[in-house]
Amino acid sequence: MSSIAGKGKARGKAAPASKSQSRSSKAGLQFPVGRISRFLKSAKYSERVGAGAPVYMAAVLEYLAAEVLELAGNAAKDNHKTRIVPRYILLAIRNDEELNRLMGNCTIADGGVLPNINPLLLPSKGKGAKEGPEASQDV
Repeated sequence: MSSIAGKGKARGKAAPASKSQSRSSKAGLQFPVGRISRFLKSAKYSERVGAGAPVYMAAVLEYLAAEVLELAGNAAKDNHKTRIVPRYILLAIRNDEELNRLMGNCTIADGGVLPNINPLLLPSKGKGAKEGPEASQDV
């Protein structure tokens, strides 16, 4: 009777407790799936939130962040800098057609504006360009 010591399949060594794994690591993401799930539930967008919704949303947000950071890094590199500042984020967003459409109404603090000079304000390159300052006064 002493052979019936416990229940289940606990023969020999006890099985090591499996390490808990976050939903972000299960999905292979860096953005926090659990936090996004909590925000979706607490914001009361709907009564119920499915299991896949926060994972999908975290994946989309991670993709957008990676895209903006890559373009901003390229803008910083073009200006021979190693640090990404808000100016480079603005340049990255405004020079990309799809990101500009997505974030067209956003204002980025300390971002400035795109460099743009109206062609009418530039000196004319016509036949009188070499005559001197009086040539630009012709009307």
